[in-house]
Amino acid sequence: MSRIGKKSIAVPAGTTVSVAGQVVSAKGAKGTAEYTVPACITVTVEDGKVKVMRSGDGKRERELHGTTRNRLANMLKGVTQGFQKVLELQGVGYRAQVQGREISLSLGGASPYVYAVPAGVEVSVENNTKITVKGVDNQLVGAVAAKIRSYYPPEPYKGKGIRYENEYVRRKAGKTAAG
Repeated sequence: MSRIGKKSIAVPAGTTVSVAGQVVSAKGAKGTAEYTVPACITVTVEDGKVKVMRSGDGKRERELHGTTRNRLANMLKGVTQGFQKVLELQGVGYRAQVQGREISLSLGGASPYVYAVPAGVEVSVENNTKITVKGVDNQLVGAVAAKIRSYYPPEPYKGKGIRYENEYVRRKAGKTAAG
């Protein structure tokens, strides 16, 4: 049996969890979230703990057991604390602006990159170079941050680009004059 899947999830204070068929809903201080559990997994809430059990011992059930448990644990963490990723722009003249539900990135090209931020995620910019992505869904926050970073990943020669906060970019030596 999955070691991770066997662990029960403690429901934080001020958070309510409800199970309706295969849909698990959580409501907390930061918002609400839902997750549709696969058919081979059952979820119960009792004594302030969420328990995840699988129907059989097949390969697919074993694969989904721990995954579902961690998705539910992240959902509970998201509605109580929230998730956040911070991106930094490195490069002369690189800047970002938030315009409504869109973020505009000037990354040295002729025209800026414009990204429409999906619902459930908040994006803020400070000092024109620090982008903060916040939300309740860990997967969605990570996907939005990765999409923004993909417009100009950090390059190893000058270190320019969009990087995560505290990300180490291994630098390479450029061309040297042959002598």
